[in-house]
Amino acid sequence: MGYAKPPEGSKFRKGVSGNPRGRPKGAKNKLPALSEERMKAIILEEAYRTITVRDGARNVTVPIARAVLRSLAVNAVKGQHRSQRLFSELLASVETANRAKHDEWLETAIEYKIEWERELARRKRQGIINAPEPLPHPDHVVINLREGTANIIGPATREEKAEWDKWVERRADFEAELEELQQMLEDATDENEIAFIKDDMAQTAKVLKIIGRALGEAG
Repeated sequence: MGYAKPPEGSKFRKGVSGNPRGRPKGAKNKLPALSEERMKAIILEEAYRTITVRDGARNVTVPIARAVLRSLAVNAVKGQHRSQRLFSELLASVETANRAKHDEWLETAIEYKIEWERELARRKRQGIINAPEPLPHPDHVVINLREGTANIIGPATREEKAEWDKWVERRADFEAELEELQQMLEDATDENEIAFIKDDMAQTAKVLKIIGRALGEAG
């Protein structure tokens, strides 16, 4: 016994397989389950496998999908009609899909905002005050019909709502502090004290600006 010398009882016997059951029948070429999409997984793995290609005077590493599309685009620019047609069809397909998703999101956001505004108005008329507010709140769903956009500027989950409430509470504290400093500045006469108060006001205003950004406010 010792290094590279296992006990006799644990050694493989000559002519006897170390795996008596052998590999399960068909294990190598086993068909995927009905719920599997193995070919899609293989295609995606290959599409995003990186390769090194020449880009002008240097080598760059890019996914295969990007390299193929870049080659197609270059050939289209060179005047190859088939490449031009394929590239145009791909571009149109992507833009159409993106537009469809955009329109669907905009329509969903508008319907959500209208329905919840109606529901909240109904609760107000009937004096219902204990029902939980929707997330996101319709006031936080900003629709810009001129630009065709819909954005959520407030919390959309309970976790985000808790974080939002914390920032709102902190902002109220800093706003109160800023008012106090403004009053102190009006009453101060010493130049050093005035400079100190102004510095504190600038820092507080900076914090309020950061909180505003955290709450999704512009500016």
